[in-house]
Amino acid sequence: MASITLGGNPIHTTGELPKTGSKATDFKLIKNDLSVVSLADFAGSRLVLNIFPSVDTGTCAASVRKFNEKASQLENTKVLCISRDLPFAQKRFCGAEGLENVVNLSDFKDGSFGKEYGLEITDGPLAGLHSRVVIVVDENGNVAYTEQVSEIADEPNYDAALAAL
Repeated sequence: MASITLGGNPIHTTGELPKTGSKATDFKLIKNDLSVVSLADFAGSRLVLNIFPSVDTGTCAASVRKFNEKASQLENTKVLCISRDLPFAQKRFCGAEGLENVVNLSDFKDGSFGKEYGLEITDGPLAGLHSRVVIVVDENGNVAYTEQVSEIADEPNYDAALAAL
């Protein structure tokens, strides 16, 4: 279990992030068109998993914008923005912002992604949502970098995540 903060107040997650060098755990998430996608659908690509509580908060929206900007400059790299938001909200946000270089994926059905990756928040006002995490997966499906952002209102370390590619 990780201990993080929300506005300086302690909250916790269900577990620990995957270890660097380990194989990324498969997942099933929902795309904006309501189809199901898995890790295997991205085989051979480098992935930045940008995980956050909700796209309808300022910090989460900022991370989607920043990774969208950076993704357009990276070869063989996809940015997956993952939250428990409904796919409709994710689609609305990206459409309104003109964001085309990220893939929004929702864990709204059962939260299994958050549980499997050890990043579901277990207590406090955001219980049941995902904590702010970045996981980089190389083209071979191995975890190359992880960051559990210690204060949920803070942005991730973009430079460190992208340097792991």
